Amino acid sequence: MMHPSDEPLWDVVEVSKAYPGVLANDRVSIRLMPGRIHGLLGENGCGKSTLIRLLSGVDRPDSGEIRLRGQPVALTSPTGARELGVSTVFQEFSIIPSLTVAENVFLGRWPRRALGLIDWETMRRRSSEVLAELDIELDPDAITSTLSVAQQQLIEIAKAVAADAQLIILDEPTTALGLDEIAQLHALLRRMRGKGHAILYVSHRLDEVTALVDEVTIMRGGRVVSAAGKTAVEVDAIVSAMIGGDVREHYPKERNTRPETMLRVTAISSARGVRNVSFTLQAGEVLGLGGVLGSGRTEIARALFGLDPLTAGSIEIEDRHLRISGPSDAIRAGLALVTENRKTDGLFFNFDGRANISSASLPRYSTFGFLGLHREDAEAASLARQLELSRGAEDKSVRHLSGGNQQKIVIARWLLSRARVLILDEPTQGIDIGAKLAVYRLINRLTAEGCAILLISSDHDELLAMSDRIAVVRHGTITDIRAPRDLTHADLVRAATTEIMTEGRTAA
Repeated sequence: MMHPSDEPLWDVVEVSKAYPGVLANDRVSIRLMPGRIHGLLGENGCGKSTLIRLLSGVDRPDSGEIRLRGQPVALTSPTGARELGVSTVFQEFSIIPSLTVAENVFLGRWPRRALGLIDWETMRRRSSEVLAELDIELDPDAITSTLSVAQQQLIEIAKAVAADAQLIILDEPTTALGLDEIAQLHALLRRMRGKGHAILYVSHRLDEVTALVDEVTIMRGGRVVSAAGKTAVEVDAIVSAMIGGDVREHYPKERNTRPETMLRVTAISSARGVRNVSFTLQAGEVLGLGGVLGSGRTEIARALFGLDPLTAGSIEIEDRHLRISGPSDAIRAGLALVTENRKTDGLFFNFDGRANISSASLPRYSTFGFLGLHREDAEAASLARQLELSRGAEDKSVRHLSGGNQQKIVIARWLLSRARVLILDEPTQGIDIGAKLAVYRLINRLTAEGCAILLISSDHDELLAMSDRIAVVRHGTITDIRAPRDLTHADLVRAATTEIMTEGRTAA
């Protein structure tokens, strides 16, 4: 077994990277040692993904320095990074399902004979050697599409070893794995650590991280808030470093819950992974859905809105049983969905703001198939003023509007449809603080008018501050529902990143 060196293999020194409107990495430093598994942790949007992109050669830093064995290097492309010994296993695999295991292990580097012919025998033999070295029991001739997700992930790591990668980066590697498969992956990573590889491990699941890594770097708001060795590798210590101070006072929450039930969901399931979900939503209430990416929050929203057919259960609005076979049924019933990705799912980029606002309400403006443009213009302009859109935004192509104004236009569409239950999926993602405050004020106004809101947010401060109750979602089901006063930011982090939320616990 090799012993870890005292000198870093890779040394990221004061690196900064900005994208339009956001400083994603702000003077970030991290040292990656051979023979060590290094955890990179932080909440969504903290800058982890940007750092991975810089180390993988996908993007280049604006300032600072990246060193390999003490010498500055320029990672100008993913190919260049691989040539310097960096291999990244992203959440989306880069294997080709129709090829064999051996062909994937040496993808892009197939050994050649004279005249450039592929040396199939050598490739199969060397693949077998790499798999044996890693104690991976796979047939080199097996077609990759026939293998499980866990086995495909092991192939990604075998690719890294075959390419002689000394730094292996794993981005959320256990999202689709079961407990036995996670144990197999972790055993493999420990063996690689013993052979002297440096491993950068990124995960939201703090319970598994603390069982695996040797040290952690924690990021928040684009900066390193705890360098390796500063925080104990324990869930409580990591949570404390991740969450920072309490900023609830920055959210203008109003309490408008009324006793009447607006939405009743009973034991719904869907083919997309929703499992036996039940909850009620009162008039004027904001019910928050908390959980990590991939927990099933968006899938619940899709099932309610008719985008994914129900396989079981029932939905009622104001005591009326609904048959929702598609979004048009949901809209007629008074449901609205502000999607997580407004660019791909929420906006018509070939239309101006006004046409986008009225797109869910066209029958109201139609007479014998002709649109009444004057009334459409008047109501769109009125909503633009109420939502504090920038001057003339409704007359511009939405492609030329800021993210905040684009989000307000999506919300305006559903206000015009007179929806009574609004599902807001990450409504403040990617917009500035001024636009966020406008969304919060809108939530207050809607609940004051008796609308009910299902709020999906990865921002725990937002979720705690703007919700009347919070439901924790894991693996497509709701595991717990509590009032925000019975939860802390730390509780939500634990609930979203460990297997079970400790009953009754309200840790500080």
